[in-house]
Amino acid sequence: MLQLITIAAGILIIYHHLGYPLILEIRGKRATNSKQKINSLDDNIHSKCLPSIDIFVPAYNEAKYIAKKLRNLAGLKYPKTKFSITVACDGCTDNTAEIARQTSKDAECQALQIDIQEFKKNKGKVSLINNIIPTLSGDLVVLTDVTALVSANALLIAAQRFNDPQIGVVCGTYQLLNPGGSEELKYWNYQSSVKSKEETFGAIIGAHGAFYVIRKELFHPLEPDTINDDFILPMRIVSLGYRAIYEPRINSFELESASLELDFSRRRRIAAGNLQQLIRLRQMLHPSFKGVAFAFASGKGLRALMPFLLILFASGCAILAPGNIFFCLLLIIQVLVYSAAAIVQLSATHDFPNSLNTIHYIVLGYVAGLLGCFDYLHRKKPNKWRLRSDKNKHV
Repeated sequence: MLQLITIAAGILIIYHHLGYPLILEIRGKRATNSKQKINSLDDNIHSKCLPSIDIFVPAYNEAKYIAKKLRNLAGLKYPKTKFSITVACDGCTDNTAEIARQTSKDAECQALQIDIQEFKKNKGKVSLINNIIPTLSGDLVVLTDVTALVSANALLIAAQRFNDPQIGVVCGTYQLLNPGGSEELKYWNYQSSVKSKEETFGAIIGAHGAFYVIRKELFHPLEPDTINDDFILPMRIVSLGYRAIYEPRINSFELESASLELDFSRRRRIAAGNLQQLIRLRQMLHPSFKGVAFAFASGKGLRALMPFLLILFASGCAILAPGNIFFCLLLIIQVLVYSAAAIVQLSATHDFPNSLNTIHYIVLGYVAGLLGCFDYLHRKKPNKWRLRSDKNKHV
């Protein structure tokens, strides 16, 4: 029985890291032709046919970036009478709201409809989403981070895609302008690739908070303790029978650079959210959701469970190794991998070959994942906003 359990854990580990990406790659190649047809659509739509759009920008202590964000939105190629901007300052202790008001008076922003709402008490991002989105009047709602600049044609392309009544969510590409390291850049490039290919199963599995668009009519308030709102909100819409799509022509560029410590904290928080969403959206694992259920289980589902599977596999190999050469070899391989990651982690220089840095980044991610799972299981209340290192604040 122990051998069967250990082998099963090993198969799931290999499948998640190699098998599922291979399946995505094969399906992605088959979908290339249809993607090319979508990309060739004309971006010019008569203004009378365009939907109205509300852009929702939650902010906490964003004095460094808010002016850049508003000027970026002012440059979007979309009729100014067809979109409005709501900036929600969530109990900021700096002058975010003041800078936003000053920027709204700039020449390039004066034609915009900008509503700056200032809350004296910090409530958290989910509270802002639940309280403000229902009050918006547009056909579509854009949720976007202050630190993310978006491509000029983002709204036009999103409006195009929503011509299909079956589409409920449109997600753009996430790119780092100032990555904290090459491994972080590889990670987010990989995640973008996964989202693009997961769409072939019926929907992308979650969105990225930097920029995504939903149909206003499909919004329902989130539970107050929701961690990964940019996953649960889109997937709830998918559960209603709508599609969530990845649009590679829409780009969001992250301005903020992350240190290794901030990246670890972010991944720990995301891991807590992964376990939460697996539990709360478990009905989407039902076979009736077909490809979406398969992608959810193979991707986010197994990722949430992966720290436990790795521990189970290592423990099983350690117990079975003395009497079995096969499990002994598997144990040696794991010891070498984890030792390599530990050497890189304990080194002051991190001047190692790319292969070792990659191993370190992956293992460190699962350490963060394990801690994040414990945080959620122990009901440790997550920060209302992620911790940012540059000002020791939450964002």
